[in-house]
Amino acid sequence: MISKKDVLGELSLVIDPELNINIVDLGLIYDILIDQKKKSVEIVMTLTSPGCPLAIVFDEWVPNAAKKAAGVGEARVNLVWEPVWNPDKISENGKEELGILQ
Repeated sequence: MISKKDVLGELSLVIDPELNINIVDLGLIYDILIDQKKKSVEIVMTLTSPGCPLAIVFDEWVPNAAKKAAGVGEARVNLVWEPVWNPDKISENGKEELGILQ
């Protein structure tokens, strides 16, 4: 059985090379839609900006990471721009890693 927790765990190993922080703590993952019958996941995510040069890279890295989670046979990215990403979406752990003080 596929769990969001397992998928998020694998996605947390994907590091944004520009900011050197994982995409989960960066707040780029908005949702994970699971189809248990098809053994597939759809990762609803965004990027820090529409012009992000890493879009092509994440389109490969993210599904590959998700497929490492237990039970996942297929994975795809659904890149969205709403809601717009902003630094408030960064987790507390991510803010610590980036040295952002509250």
